[in-house]
Amino acid sequence: MERDPRVWIATLRNSHERLASLVEPLSPEQLRAQSYDSDWSVAQVLSHLGSGAEIALMSLPAALGQAEPVDRAAFQPVWDVWNAKSPDEQAADCLTWDEKQVRALEQLSDDELAGISMPFIGGMILDATAMVGLRLGEHALHSWDVAVTGDPAATVAPDAVDLLIDNVPGFLAPRLGRVPDVPYRVRIRTTGPDRDYLLIAADPVVMTDWPGDGGAADAEISMPSEALLRLAYGRLDPAHTPASVVADPGYLDRLRTMFPGF
Repeated sequence: MERDPRVWIATLRNSHERLASLVEPLSPEQLRAQSYDSDWSVAQVLSHLGSGAEIALMSLPAALGQAEPVDRAAFQPVWDVWNAKSPDEQAADCLTWDEKQVRALEQLSDDELAGISMPFIGGMILDATAMVGLRLGEHALHSWDVAVTGDPAATVAPDAVDLLIDNVPGFLAPRLGRVPDVPYRVRIRTTGPDRDYLLIAADPVVMTDWPGDGGAADAEISMPSEALLRLAYGRLDPAHTPASVVADPGYLDRLRTMFPGF
């Protein structure tokens, strides 16, 4: 897994530029259209990203050890302001705040990046790489939510996939995977980049590197890493599953149920 936070920040910059290229040509009608997320319009996806950028900037001084942590009660007023904006304002302001957040990360010194320590859910402490990675995952997948409204064959940006795929086994799978009624084991092999995993669908959900000859699986699935990343985030429905995915339909549907997304 890539550990240099500046590589992650550069990829987040690319994701910002991609989002801007997607959003700037959109008409008012397109901003108000349904995004991939069934609960949000395109503009509401952008509002979520924009408010996230604003909250990230509020939280950065504490992560740098320069201030007390921001109480989560301070987040709701930010969301209220964003929810009250018009769709056109949500789109424009999203790009403004997103740029501010990326620029703030780019301007951090090496010492500041090395000293980042941000509390997270479950008692975890995120370093700079993990903190930026959390934002990149959200940013890249929600950018896809926007992109796919105009191009059903859209994919998550390849440079983001290259980094985020290594978050799937240890971070995403155990946190986003729902425990199934009947346990099962699936070998998942990916390309672009190549990975080989064993997903143990039980309580708890566990995903590790394939153990080799000592492993056993009920099924085997092959897919692009981009597809596995979207699966983990609940974005691999049949209409958006690449033809290159090779899987028993029953087990693929089980995995879709296990990872319903958010």
